[in-house]
Amino acid sequence: MGQLFAVEIIYRGVFQKTLAKNITRGIVLAAHNEGKLGISFGRYGDAPERNGIPAKSFAIIANDEQTLEAGMAQYEPKHVDLTVVLDDTLCKGAESWAWYGLQPVHHALKSGHTLIVVSLQDAPTLLKTIHRREEPYKLGILKGVTSFSGMWVYKDDHTDVRVLGAIAKALPELVSLKSVEKFITEKLKNSLKVTSTQTAYQRFTAVDVKPGKGNPEELFNFELLPWENMRNGVSIPGQPQGGPYADPVTKQTGGFRPARNELFKKYSTRTQRPVVNFSTCTKCTLCWLDCPDASFDVTPDGTYDANLEACCGCGICEAVCPVKDCVTMVNESLFHDNDSQWVRYKKDPHTYLKWLEKTIEMAEPDEKRSHGFRYRGQYQEQLPEALEVARKG
Repeated sequence: MGQLFAVEIIYRGVFQKTLAKNITRGIVLAAHNEGKLGISFGRYGDAPERNGIPAKSFAIIANDEQTLEAGMAQYEPKHVDLTVVLDDTLCKGAESWAWYGLQPVHHALKSGHTLIVVSLQDAPTLLKTIHRREEPYKLGILKGVTSFSGMWVYKDDHTDVRVLGAIAKALPELVSLKSVEKFITEKLKNSLKVTSTQTAYQRFTAVDVKPGKGNPEELFNFELLPWENMRNGVSIPGQPQGGPYADPVTKQTGGFRPARNELFKKYSTRTQRPVVNFSTCTKCTLCWLDCPDASFDVTPDGTYDANLEACCGCGICEAVCPVKDCVTMVNESLFHDNDSQWVRYKKDPHTYLKWLEKTIEMAEPDEKRSHGFRYRGQYQEQLPEALEVARKG
């Protein structure tokens, strides 16, 4: 048996599907230039992918057919030599296959190997989000904005080849920079992309992360019942309707909170979250009515509080709200919990509103946001800015 390499690309379902596919395909074709064999594939098919769901693509590389076949015999690699995260908000956890909770992004990464994150943040900031593990690893940051598109379009902002350059630097025994350059020259026929790859290779660095370093929180998970413990027949328990709940300060009950399935949470699909100004809310009901996931609770005050475990971050609430800055979508990387905003507001309105003001200042204007809900086509208006970030590193 020869040497087997496995690379996983963690991406946002639909928005980064083509990007992830192009990267794993590039790894395989670059490895072909060294006489190696390989295959690339995605873990999810088209139908189960939801907007923003954490999903994975894989590249498996081997020196001979027998070793490659042994690697392909697994549904997905249990241990990988390199993990690449294409959106830094995914550092909060990736969904497991069949979804029985979340897993750390380095769940399958071999001890001492490299986790690459596309981000404008530094390592200490990312480690506030990336969960602890018992084995050491390396954290490498590929400086750049998150590259989003849609299901049938592709934003050609060089993220794919820049990732390939970082991979060649982090794991040269998998594929060399020379082989990546040859792939780009012969298959992509783009000399500027060769330059982008070389620049990413030269600037990429990684820091050592010691065991126990990072976010200490326990990721949400639950145990799947073995078949012999399941109920007879095919059935789904009915969901209670829900009802009023207590004000954290006055203890008076009111409003309405729907009962939600404790095992069905959507927050891992989110790249942005809504923040609410309860002092300017006119109680018009539009956010509550239009939310596709019924994520808003009617508070005892009659205002509307986003349940951040149910919210997928689509931004419809901001779009329909008639009051300026009453609902604002803010990048998920600024937050580290899913606690109730209304409870925080009720306990200390002045502090909450000061926090809200500073948070909204950091929000990207709607016309500049790059998540896939808004754009069609090739994203020409975004390419110059993205390429400038790539050049500066």
